[in-house]
Amino acid sequence: MMKEYLKKIATTTFRGDDREESYYSHFSHFLESFSEQTGKKKIHITTLPKKTEAGNPDFRVWDGKQKVVGYVEAKKPGEDLDKIESSEQLKRYRSTFPNLILTDFYEYRLYRNGNLIDKVLIARPFIAKKMQTVPPVENEDKFLTLLEKFFSFSLPTVFTAESLAVELAKRTGFLRDEVIIKELEEEEKGKGEIFAFYTTFKKFLVADLSHKDFADIYAQTITYGLFAARTRAGKDFNRKIAYDFIPHTIGILRDVFSFISLRKLPPQMEVIIDDIAQVLHAADVKTILDEFYRKGKGEDPIVHFYETFLNIYDPATREKRGVYYTPEPVVKYIVRSIHDLLKTHFNLADGLASKELTLLDPAGGTLTFPAEAIKLAVEEYTKKYGDAGKTKLIKNQILKNFYSFELMMAPYAIGHIKISFLLEELGYTMKDDDRF
Repeated sequence: MMKEYLKKIATTTFRGDDREESYYSHFSHFLESFSEQTGKKKIHITTLPKKTEAGNPDFRVWDGKQKVVGYVEAKKPGEDLDKIESSEQLKRYRSTFPNLILTDFYEYRLYRNGNLIDKVLIARPFIAKKMQTVPPVENEDKFLTLLEKFFSFSLPTVFTAESLAVELAKRTGFLRDEVIIKELEEEEKGKGEIFAFYTTFKKFLVADLSHKDFADIYAQTITYGLFAARTRAGKDFNRKIAYDFIPHTIGILRDVFSFISLRKLPPQMEVIIDDIAQVLHAADVKTILDEFYRKGKGEDPIVHFYETFLNIYDPATREKRGVYYTPEPVVKYIVRSIHDLLKTHFNLADGLASKELTLLDPAGGTLTFPAEAIKLAVEEYTKKYGDAGKTKLIKNQILKNFYSFELMMAPYAIGHIKISFLLEELGYTMKDDDRF
């Protein structure tokens, strides 16, 4: 198997007109043969042509459905892999993709979570280039061990709120910088789907929206749309079924996901979005959220989720937009103080539960303050009037008269998830036509 592979590689080199892409089919066939002969499940190898040095690695190895094995970045035989290893491009790949091979088709370097864990040279490229002969196989056992390590990779299934936020942030930043901005620049000439979204966002949301700011909003919309869908999905989850789980009342997410889930995406975009979806598929998102909402253990994970995400994704934006969360005891003190003042100074005997009240949080974040206000309003109402009218209070008062504004897409999506979980904890399941 390896002798045949090296023969094909060397023969291509002999022609003298070879490019990096000239070797792609040889590598794909070899990897597929290795997978079959070692009893691996059927794999798919997607080759990802790059118009520029940006974008995803050259190959994605996956099962064709939702499980990504890993990625391969290839260079022309004989290129200096030490130099490539220290390049900005490979640094981006190593920080984003946890199972990555760098190769010039003769030397193979395997990185796990950014760290080099194995390196093997299987033949000498100069023998093919200078001596015009097929080089002999070297280090066959070591190479097969490296491939076994590559194929054995799987994402962890146990995430904390913090570690999940970090994994999502790395991939969302890559989607923004290496895919959406590049696709937008390419499509501006031809007016493609992503450019159409850009012009729509400019028309209806932010008039002076730059390409960079759009890429930021759009990348976060995709990731947190997937996050919102994952909280409602069952065991299986991927990009293509996400649309079915986006709440009907979050219109902007459904508009975006009619493209993301139901249409043909540019290949570079499809790959990184599938990768984000796989992280969410592997994570037990419901358990992470249930720890607070259903079991009452520890702090609300969502309070710190977006702060952690933004710290990795874009610390400058965190500083600029003031994404720093008020400690929960302070939130409770402020909300309860307002509740008491409504009674003592405004003659509203039911405080936050009063039917005359309209509430607005003008900078909602992940809706920490409105969530506390909802809890206190329901507590006040049920203490005085019992549980019988609680559903009516939530549907006719809270959902109609409690409001929030939020400029940033990720906390906007998270906020919807948070309120949905909170209301379920309070005994109210939101219907398709309900909207906070």
